[in-house]
Amino acid sequence: FSAFSSIDEDLYEELEEILITSDIGVKTTMEILDNLRDEVKEKHIKEPSELRELLIQNLTNAMNIGENEYDFENKKSIILVIGVNGVGKTTTIGKLAGQYKSQGKKVVLAAADTFRAAASEQLVTWANRAGVDIVASNEGADPGSVIFDAIASGKSKDADLIICDTAGRLHNKKNLMEELKKLDRIISKEYGDAHRENFIVLDATTGQNALEQAKQFKEVAEITGVILTKMDGTAKGGIAIAIQSELGIPVKFIGVGESIEDLQKFDSEKFIQALFTKDE
Repeated sequence: FSAFSSIDEDLYEELEEILITSDIGVKTTMEILDNLRDEVKEKHIKEPSELRELLIQNLTNAMNIGENEYDFENKKSIILVIGVNGVGKTTTIGKLAGQYKSQGKKVVLAAADTFRAAASEQLVTWANRAGVDIVASNEGADPGSVIFDAIASGKSKDADLIICDTAGRLHNKKNLMEELKKLDRIISKEYGDAHRENFIVLDATTGQNALEQAKQFKEVAEITGVILTKMDGTAKGGIAIAIQSELGIPVKFIGVGESIEDLQKFDSEKFIQALFTKDE
């Protein structure tokens, strides 16, 4: 912004490039800039620095998530975690479990991704590391029975959170939809009064591809939150803005590294500031 002495088309073009290359995507970028132009006119803004502040403020407000988005932390809750292979789903569940355990919560994990050979073993390793209980089964077992057993285990132990790893095979949407519906029925029947969350895990480094996955999963399940992994590497991070803008799904956590503490609650102010300081 400092290269510009006034607000002109060149500045808007520069902004457009910054936003699109940050993985915000063309559609969301155009909406952001159209709104910005209108507001600049309305408020008679003349200085590029003021425009920058306005843009940051607008994006921060748009990305801000209410306290109630973390209600599940204070209620008996069941969280289904979905996502395709390779996005860091199982690792993310392990980190969530570790964090909530260290906050004094009782956590039970359900290894209901029974299609991927190593998924259960991987989750068992994380459960041991985090010191939480886990219900797992053999490869190819019925995911519904794993969830059923996990609910029984969670109830008997008076668990605060039951976090379920589920299969994320998007290439067969009909099967996935049937499976998620079945899990939904089991949870409603066995633990109807539990608070429910469906989190989708997305790899931030895949950019617009992550948005596409979120769209497809949204067609088969009611997604209540996004967890963006691998935000510490080459990820531009703007994809979080696109997901929020186009799908209205809040980003609740971001993964910025390997350790348990590196899964963090999403902080819109910090996030938007970082997005812009990185580009200048």
